[in-house]
Formats: sequence, C-alpha cells, structure tokens
Amino acid sequence: FTSTRDMEFDPGTIFYGVLGFMWLEFLWECYIGSRQKKIYKTNTEVPAELTSFLDKETFTKARLYALDKAEFGAIQGLFSQVLSTAIIWFLGYRQFWNLAAITLESVGYDAGDNEILMSLLFTLYMSIFSTITGLPFSIYSTFVVEERHGFNKQTLGFYAKDQVKKFVVGQVIQAPILAGIIKIVFWGGDYFFVYLWFFAVAMTLFLMTIYPDLIAPLFDKYVPMPEGELRSQIEDLAASVEFPLYKLYVVEGSKRSSHSNAYFYGFFKFKRIVLFDTLLEEAERLKLKTEETKEEEKEEKDETKKATGCNNAEIVAVLGHELGHWKMNHVLKNIVIGQVQIFLMFALFAYLSKSKPLYLAFGFEDSQPVLIGLMIVLQYITAPYSAVIGFLMSVLSRHFEFQADEFAANMGKSKDLKTALVKLNNDNLGFPIYDWLYSAWNHSHPPLLERIDALKKYE
Repeated sequence: FTSTRDMEFDPGTIFYGVLGFMWLEFLWECYIGSRQKKIYKTNTEVPAELTSFLDKETFTKARLYALDKAEFGAIQGLFSQVLSTAIIWFLGYRQFWNLAAITLESVGYDAGDNEILMSLLFTLYMSIFSTITGLPFSIYSTFVVEERHGFNKQTLGFYAKDQVKKFVVGQVIQAPILAGIIKIVFWGGDYFFVYLWFFAVAMTLFLMTIYPDLIAPLFDKYVPMPEGELRSQIEDLAASVEFPLYKLYVVEGSKRSSHSNAYFYGFFKFKRIVLFDTLLEEAERLKLKTEETKEEEKEEKDETKKATGCNNAEIVAVLGHELGHWKMNHVLKNIVIGQVQIFLMFALFAYLSKSKPLYLAFGFEDSQPVLIGLMIVLQYITAPYSAVIGFLMSVLSRHFEFQADEFAANMGKSKDLKTALVKLNNDNLGFPIYDWLYSAWNHSHPPLLERIDALKKYE
C-alpha cells in the first residue's frame, strides 16, 4: 500500500506543483485586485444612485482609504509571496526543524526520541520568524494607513503590549493542542484521523466556550450594558424571537480602533450579545464612561469631529439581522460544514502521512514528522481544493447575509436596517463600488448597494 503511494508521487513534481499553484493563485489575486484598484482610481464622483446617502467628502475619503489599503496590500502580498517561495525553495521548514533539533540536543535531549518537543520548538521558532517578518507591515498598517484615515486609536505602548499578549496567548493555546494531535497520531493506529477529528471538535467547542470569559477580556474591556432604553429594546427584541439572552455587553473597541461591529456567541441558554462602543452614538457611549474618563476626553475633544454611530432603532435593526443568523442556524451550519472539511483533510493526511516523496519534496529525507506532514497536506497539497471551497463558502455567506437582512425586514426593521448599513459603511469609510469579479471572489458580505436594493421591496 505504501509502495503504491510512493510510485504515484515524485518529489520534484510535488515541489514544483506546490510552487506553481502558489504563484498561479497569487497572480489571480493580483489580477482581480488590479481590476478593483482601477475602480478606486476612475470613480471620483459620487454616482447618482448614492447621492441620497453619501456626500462627496465621505465618498472621497472612502476612495482614498480604499486606494491606500489596496496599494499597501499589494506590497505586503508581494513580500509574503516572495518570502513563502523562498521558504519552500531553500527548504526553510527543514532548516527550522534542524534548529529545533540543535536546541533540544544542547539541553541534553535526544531529538530523535522527542518529536513532540521538537514540534513545539519548531512552531515557536516559526512563530517568532513570522512575527518578526510581519511586524513592519503591522506597524505601518496601524500607525500610518489606519492613522492617516482617522481609525487608529492605539498608542505605541498599547500596541506593543497587545502584540506580546497575542504571541504568548497563542503559544499557550497552541502547544497543548499540538502535543495532543501528535499523541493521537502515534496512538491512533490506521484510523487515527477519526480520533483526531473528535479531538478537533472537542477543542473547537472548548475554545468557543472559554474565549469570551477567559481570552477576550485579556485584550479588551467588556462592560455590561447599562440599564436604559436601548437595553430594554434589545431585551424585548431577543424575547420576541425567543433568543435566550444571558448577558449583554459593550466592548471598548474605541481604545483600539474607531471601526465598529456587533456579534453574538455562546451555547444553549447562555447566549451573549456584544456591541462595540463605536457602534453607539455619543450619548450612549457616555453612559459607559467614568467621570474621570469623561473629563479626560473633554480636554481632548475635537469640536469639529463628525457624529458617528447608530441610533437605538438602528442598533436594534442590526441586532435583528444578527438574530436572523441565529434563528436560521447559520452559525451551526457553518460549524458543521467546517467540521466536515476538517474530517476530509484529516482523512487525506492519514492517506498521505507515510508517503516519503511528500516529505522529500520539502527536504525531509531521514524523518517524517507528524507536524510537517500535517502542514504540507493542509497548507499546500489541498491548496487548490481550499481555494474553491473558500469561494463557495463566500457565496454561501453572502446568501446567509441576504437571509438575515430579510429576517430583520420581516420584523419591520427594513428602514432602520438600511440607514444603519449606510451609517456603518460611512463610519468605516467603506467604498461602495466594486468590480463584480473582485467582489464575487473576496466578499463574504454582499456590497452595500446590493443589500439596500434587496431591502427596498420590504419598505
């Protein structure tokens, strides 16, 4: 069985096939990106159908913001592509694996008998490398692009602390999961992929359970929404669709960025709704602040600052949309689809895990580490499949968004949802015009004009 697989694959074919598809996908992304960039450059006047809700100043700001992000993204994408190519071409994974072996042997361990420790060190070194190479782009994006367009609210100290916390928390979560995966592969026999899948499901549910209470508060401050008209309206909305609202929070996203959002999470009867404070109008935000904070902000306040956020009716309409996702089981459907994909990936890994040419293509001549095999299969071998599935999931996601909009509209929230979408788009400087191909490939949410057009029939 193994020898048959060995005959089917040639290391050189695998090596050049992986590189070839990487560049094919990159060139495709460049092509559709250039189509969208042309839209940003040529559409300098507000289209007639948008003049009722979008002024020239906001439209121009959105266009320049989109253009800045596109140009920066193109440079970052090219760097990432060249770096990924170099890592494969110069057998970078093998080099990092050797570095892990040298480290392990320097403290008295036998690298050959300690694959789990080797894998943990390997991922640590790869994470450090990835962080270092990505840091300049992250800093530029935050403190130049986002700052230039008025979105960044982070200080350098806040940013540095945030990056350290992300790295440490990531390693703490990743290490035991990785150790568990390798143990299961060692102990699971021919059907280890089934046990691996059960482990993945358990870990997904576990992390979804602990994230809101233990992990998310490490990065942002969550406060219960104060009593008042907005809270009462949200509770009434939840009750009207039998949503088991357990807690209602506002997260201080304004310390990080002025972008806004809202979401819900939780299992069974422990559902929470979270609103970003940037989603609220100034009057509602003030209810969340201490007197000391109010005084500090009063001193810094810019009198010419444009009003942002949604009024109470619009926020309720947005949450009506979110509850539509819950009522129609969109989250559950996505989880089920995701777990099916993971199972298929693990099954393919089980089939290919002992294929020597697969490891030879990436420089592993004398060993076949579980982690390396998993990376090769999940990241490179299945890349064409993942690209197609990613596109199909975006199509499904856009369908779900229209359904959730319809749900809110059927609750009588059509007008408020429409104005909320416009305000959110304007507050976030979303450019409303898109190339059809770029949008079809990249967007998990329908463009603003499509959503507004779909809502018209409910008015």
